[in-house]
Amino acid sequence: MRLCCCLLLALSQIWSFSALANTEQQQRIEALSQELDIPLESLEKAAEQATYQQAVIDAITRPWEAKPWHLYRDLFLTEERLAAGLAFWQEHQETIERAEKEFKVPAQIIVAIIGVETYYGRHKGTYPVIDALYTLGFHYPKRGQFFSKEFAYYIRLAEQQGWALDEVKGSYAGAMGFGQFIPSSYIHYGVDFDNDGKVDMLNNPVDAIGSVANYFAKHRWQLGKPVVHAAESNTTQAKPWLSKKLEINNTWQELSQAGIKTEASLTNNTPVKLLELEEAEGNSYWLAEHNFYVITRYNRSPLYAMAVYQFSEQLRKAQAQTNAN
Repeated sequence: MRLCCCLLLALSQIWSFSALANTEQQQRIEALSQELDIPLESLEKAAEQATYQQAVIDAITRPWEAKPWHLYRDLFLTEERLAAGLAFWQEHQETIERAEKEFKVPAQIIVAIIGVETYYGRHKGTYPVIDALYTLGFHYPKRGQFFSKEFAYYIRLAEQQGWALDEVKGSYAGAMGFGQFIPSSYIHYGVDFDNDGKVDMLNNPVDAIGSVANYFAKHRWQLGKPVVHAAESNTTQAKPWLSKKLEINNTWQELSQAGIKTEASLTNNTPVKLLELEEAEGNSYWLAEHNFYVITRYNRSPLYAMAVYQFSEQLRKAQAQTNAN
């Protein structure tokens, strides 16, 4: 009898927790419906259709950006990816040049982003986007507010695009297409760059190229301005100036007076941020400028931004060599 009572108590507690979770989910869905002006019925049906995916939770808790720089870098700066990038650049050269001219974003940055994100469309993701965003939005409290809103935006986007909710695959974070745009970015920054009447970043590299360039333009990329500079420092000098904040919040005068050095020609009032990257032996130091910050608007990781920048430089130099030949 005691065992039965304990079992009933446990089942009651599970039921109470489930009921609370369902109530909180319903309240959030109702709030999203009002906030984003999306029909409540559409959101409720989508939530019923979505499936919780433990693999999504597992993936977001061990992101690639948790690796040290020297291992993370080697995932992206490879001869194979460089060759694929040059082939993509050659195939879409006219489109890339048009995007650079129209949006004032360097060709190599556009090509590097698509290469880092999806290896030029080879790896767009295998998770159903509706499941990924539902899982993170309603079962990952740490970022539930953000991802539940992306879940709602996905419902709006799917209706706009005429997609079946369960047909689109993407990353564990619900990012889609060649450039891995989350739904809100797809809606706000996607462009119909081939003028065929629709924005298709899932299968159309032309729209993806234009949309990536537009994203950087809207986040105030400064054409012709630097991204980062190599610097010299030691741990004692660097420590007071290192911060997890991504904003460029110091000046070169402050850092130079602290003993940090660079071969770059910077004025005293140049805004910079000191970066420390973990190498196989010791650490390297860099001075980031505004354009580095812009790259982190795409992915909030300094490792990601540095990988994009260094890959873009490989692409630029290799493309110049190709043109020279």
